[in-house]
Amino acid sequence: MARLSGLQRDVLSLYRQCLRAIRTKPIIGAPRLTDRRAEFQKHISVSKKDFNTIEYLLRKGHRQLEMYASPGIRNIR
Repeated sequence: MARLSGLQRDVLSLYRQCLRAIRTKPIIGAPRLTDRRAEFQKHISVSKKDFNTIEYLLRKGHRQLEMYASPGIRNIR
């Protein structure tokens, strides 16, 4: 198995953190939160060498995760 770059590890880490955040929410809100996986699939075609885009998407993902992980958020629309 090939070694992962730092950015690849960061993306996988963010994905795992998102999955963990979903598990902390009520089951009623989980389907809409699970749809957030589509965000990762939507950007799967981004080139591994497009560092600016990847770093931007990571920052955006971390901001969204911080918002969704807060205890007051139970569901998103």
